[in-house]
Amino acid sequence: MHITKDMDLLTKLNILSDAAKYDVACTSSGVDRSNDGKGLGNCIAPGICHTFSGDGRCVSLLKILFTNECIFNCSYCVNRRDNDVVRASFTPDEVCRITMEFYRRNYIEGLFLSSGILVSPDYTMDLIYQTLYQLRSVEHFQGYIHVKAIPGADAELIRKVGFLADRMSVNLELPTQESLKALAPNKNRRTILSPMRQIQNGIAANKQELVPYYEAPRFVPAGQSTQMIIGATAENDYQILSVAEKLYQNFALKRVFYSAFVNVNLDPRLPMLPGGPPLLREHRLYQADFLLRYYHFSAEELLSESKPNFNVLLDPKCDWALAHLDYYPIDVATATYSQLLRVPGIGVTSAKRIVKARRQGSLSYSALKKMGVVLKRAIYFIVCNGKQMYPTKLEEDYILRNLLSDTRTPRELQNLTYHQLSLFDDMNLSTMETVVEEIKG
Repeated sequence: MHITKDMDLLTKLNILSDAAKYDVACTSSGVDRSNDGKGLGNCIAPGICHTFSGDGRCVSLLKILFTNECIFNCSYCVNRRDNDVVRASFTPDEVCRITMEFYRRNYIEGLFLSSGILVSPDYTMDLIYQTLYQLRSVEHFQGYIHVKAIPGADAELIRKVGFLADRMSVNLELPTQESLKALAPNKNRRTILSPMRQIQNGIAANKQELVPYYEAPRFVPAGQSTQMIIGATAENDYQILSVAEKLYQNFALKRVFYSAFVNVNLDPRLPMLPGGPPLLREHRLYQADFLLRYYHFSAEELLSESKPNFNVLLDPKCDWALAHLDYYPIDVATATYSQLLRVPGIGVTSAKRIVKARRQGSLSYSALKKMGVVLKRAIYFIVCNGKQMYPTKLEEDYILRNLLSDTRTPRELQNLTYHQLSLFDDMNLSTMETVVEEIKG
């Protein structure tokens, strides 16, 4: 039994919340569940935002590892077997007590639970199952739970966990099998994709249950996601985006997360990053990912073998528009919904508003602005009832010059440091010690 018992709970919490910072949590719960009056908590689909990860993204959950002990030796991982770091492990009871007491104090509204591999994938997955079973069946916790499935674990364990979690994720880790072989020799694509397929099939089968929906146990109701490390290996943006597109198409994923590589180990197989983690590249991949999921773009439209990487100066949608000026200008008074989505400055919400509004009357530029259209970008690509807002030229150099004159550092990257914010950074530590003491008592 490797579970640590000679370490106080606060020390464990500090170690295992810090160790979880490289696992990307989902940004919204994706599922509604009302309290039935028999338990504690509920779950709201838009999500909750109480703490942040090191690169500024909002984390809405108590985000911890069950253990940072690991039998694997992935070169990019701070918790790899050969690293000389302080090791700690929770017990299922400790995770339950921390989650419940933090929830009661309104510090959190859910749990994000990942883990290193302790003893074996089956052994670790069984501990995670015990934890979730106790939370749901003993503590009657009805809040949101996102849990990482352990590749290589028994399918029955993953199935049982799937009926207790809201969302599950299986980390792809790196984009290709070649990269896994080079940096994570204990892992392979087959053992990663197998539980991913199982979760997909389980979700589909659960939706076909003949019992009433409100009575049937729900299997991973918020869907599944995955994570790829960006910049640790030589894949270009086209390869990475193509992998993501295939995952959406073949595994019905809710979300692919991209994690800029942070070099935490002195390993000759890892690249040196004098400029720090490739956060701007990560940002462009997230923008392109939204184009895949919501804007009817494909990976081959955005990039190609002859142009394998995104323009660091422009967002992918503007970059595509400049390369396809023959597609414009688009008249917002007559364009289809899909055509409107191709216009820089017009998003999903504003496109829907345009389609709805023009059924009731004519459009104007002032009305477009009120609908949320970003005219400073859209103005070069649209006309309204055949008229421009003011004279512009449909020329690449002219549009590029004007777009770049208004380019600012993305909000996500402003004033960014690589310090991981703790769950408790905005609280008095002595207060937290008191809370943990109360939990222990």
